Amino acid sequence: MDSLPLVPVELFQVFLICTARVAGFVGAIPVFSGAQSPAQIKAGLVFAVSLVLFPVIADTLPPQTTFEPAPFIIFLGAEVLIGAIMGLIARLIFTAVEFGGTIIGYQMGFAAANVFDPQNERQVSLISQMQNVFAILIFLAIDGHHIFLRTAVESFHLLPPGGIDLSGEAVPFLIELSSHMFVLAVQFSAPVLAVLLLSGLILGILARTFPQGNVFLLSFPLNIAISFAVIALTLSLVSIVLRREFDNLADHFFTMLSLLL
Repeated sequence: MDSLPLVPVELFQVFLICTARVAGFVGAIPVFSGAQSPAQIKAGLVFAVSLVLFPVIADTLPPQTTFEPAPFIIFLGAEVLIGAIMGLIARLIFTAVEFGGTIIGYQMGFAAANVFDPQNERQVSLISQMQNVFAILIFLAIDGHHIFLRTAVESFHLLPPGGIDLSGEAVPFLIELSSHMFVLAVQFSAPVLAVLLLSGLILGILARTFPQGNVFLLSFPLNIAISFAVIALTLSLVSIVLRREFDNLADHFFTMLSLLL
């Protein structure tokens, strides 16, 4: 019986490099980054995508001449870090959605009503969880997860393995995107906050006009009803903002890859 041909060490090493970068990108997809996604599914997806991409990008990856464990592990860690940085850029959008929902929840009277978020493994407000689920649905509806896979393929041409450099403009660009997160949070929460401010002004005038009325107890159900009505009326506007941000993800990814050179 003929023995199976052995895979050269250099070829196997190149495949590990490809798998490490793909694992970073797949693990960074917001839908798969949570603990609710089974590790077996994520590992199987990484292996399947790596098998598909490896023959295509094998020529673009220079094979290593030596296989020293310690430097090679650091090399693989840098490849995973690339995907983690891309995941952080996408995660900023969902963080803005949750932050805006938290502000709305506190203003409408849901400060003490929190639920457990299985994706992030922490307590979040009810409105934050609702808006986060809405953002994930929009992300999947426009095939946002395909952006990560396309970027993973193009990244081998834009950023060769081992060429990551964080000393340039990459960190300032990431800080700029982080500051944009607060602008998005204000955009998501501004309609509800404006209506609640007007409602508080009207209730304050009623409290001064009719001192015998219990305006304080009336404000709780009224603010909740008004907030839900405004959220329902502005869902289409929120979806437009989310679609715009998700469409810009590819540009942000390629800009970051060029800055990591």
